[in-house]
Amino acid sequence: MEFVPAPAVHRVLCADCGTPIVPNSANLCVPCLRNTVDITEGIPKQASISFCRNCERFLSPPQAWALARPESQELLAICLKKLKGLNRVRLTEAHFIWTEPHSKRLRVSMTIQKEVLTNTVLEQIFEIEYLVQHGQCPDCAKLAAKNTWKALVQVRQKVPHKRTFLFLEQLILKHGAQKDTIAVKEVRDGLDFFYSARNHAIKMVEFLAGVVPIKSKGSEQLLSTDTHTGTSNYKFTYSVEISIICKDDLVCIPLKQAKSLSNINPLTVCIRVGSSMQMLDPTTLQSVDIPATIYWRAPFDALASVTDLVEFTVLDIEPSGPTRGKLVLAEAQVALSGAFRSSKATEDDGMLDHETMGVANQIYHTRTHLGAILQPGDTVMGYHLTNANYNSDDYALLPSSRIPDIILVRKAYPNRRKKSKSRNWQLRTIAKEAGEEGETGKERGLVGRMGGRDQKKVEQDYELFLRELEEDPEMRGAVNLYKAKDDVNMSGPGVVASGKGKKKTQFAMDVDAGAEEEEAAAAETDDDAEEEPDFPEVKLDELLEHFDEMTLGDNVEPQEE
Repeated sequence: MEFVPAPAVHRVLCADCGTPIVPNSANLCVPCLRNTVDITEGIPKQASISFCRNCERFLSPPQAWALARPESQELLAICLKKLKGLNRVRLTEAHFIWTEPHSKRLRVSMTIQKEVLTNTVLEQIFEIEYLVQHGQCPDCAKLAAKNTWKALVQVRQKVPHKRTFLFLEQLILKHGAQKDTIAVKEVRDGLDFFYSARNHAIKMVEFLAGVVPIKSKGSEQLLSTDTHTGTSNYKFTYSVEISIICKDDLVCIPLKQAKSLSNINPLTVCIRVGSSMQMLDPTTLQSVDIPATIYWRAPFDALASVTDLVEFTVLDIEPSGPTRGKLVLAEAQVALSGAFRSSKATEDDGMLDHETMGVANQIYHTRTHLGAILQPGDTVMGYHLTNANYNSDDYALLPSSRIPDIILVRKAYPNRRKKSKSRNWQLRTIAKEAGEEGETGKERGLVGRMGGRDQKKVEQDYELFLRELEEDPEMRGAVNLYKAKDDVNMSGPGVVASGKGKKKTQFAMDVDAGAEEEEAAAAETDDDAEEEPDFPEVKLDELLEHFDEMTLGDNVEPQEE
């Protein structure tokens, strides 16, 4: 085998330092070439970037304000756009160098390449420092100067409770629909959302149409007109009305409309509310979806709401076979909660007389859709229709054979409710007004800031909303739950900490006192009362990390022109 030597590499001396190098067009080594040619020439080593502290947005050239997190790709793109001269070189890598959050400095390391001589490409790494300058974006400047809004969304629901708006607040937060809102104002029967641009208001109306059944109407008001250019300045107002039918409401659909909806039984229960309403006949498991467009052609009211629910005890239950998803039809025997007490105990309490005891101890037979979750001895909430009197012509036209004595709606957990437990989770709020009359801390956010005579009622609705979230896993899946820094008392509003030294609202203390009395009374009658084993606990993997409270601007109420 013949040995072939490798070709010799000819080297020359560097023209500056005399180091042996491979020949190139400049006859210079790399360090001498860098000293001779600076490829970063024309690129500034220091620059500034504008940041709005109110809305936490950065100024992105030319005049757009964008939301970007620290050391994110979006913020890096904004920093690179601020540099001049990058178009003359090739950028191969860029990343942030960590700095103290309070230093108001951003450091970016960049790697660039450029052809300096024929077939000679030079690469260099250098650092650029950005000074974060605090300022105000035009939207926040208008708000700070009490400049008027340009678009308004008026959301209304004529119901006596606030549970719909409490749930709607969580949906808005989960989907980030509040990011363009400059102010929120609570009014009677609803909320007002203020925007600086018309398209932001239209976007909110479209979001509301996707989560609740609404009807909307828009109007405009002429503010000024420029006769020379033919331009006009308008205010836009969008009126949004939410259906008064809520989850677990008892509904009597008009007979003519019920026939057009798959001939469903007019007496139904609303089991889900979204862009459409799902009605269920508990006696047959027949259900129907009523879209918002169909509902608003001939709207109807609810016969009863969750405040009219009565507590029953399940004596016996036997599934009858038909199923529909998670729903199982069953024959149930129920009695009013607390029935079959000893007559001596009830007389001593002064609760029932002999005539009323006969009704209270009565056993009712009914059909229910809760056959999959109910067991003998469970507590269930339902509507008692035996002696009910509803002001509805459609209900009066129903034959008595189609009206059951009891309609069961959902399972209840009374032992869990009576015991003073603590919540390890809490909800986020859109806005907060501190120091307002009636405010004692962090109790209310978007809903309930009015204070005064409605404050206690709002807190009751908020507590019912929190319990409904605990007992309904499907409803919890639609909102974001966050880990609480301190345990939160179950008897009060969900953002009031129950740790040592924390204050509570009067409503929370009243409920705690009532819970202690109920627990003491229950201990006398049943010492072995335990928590329900099938209570749907809020698991740790359902919770997000704790958040910092969020406010909308400076919570400045918009001024009328």
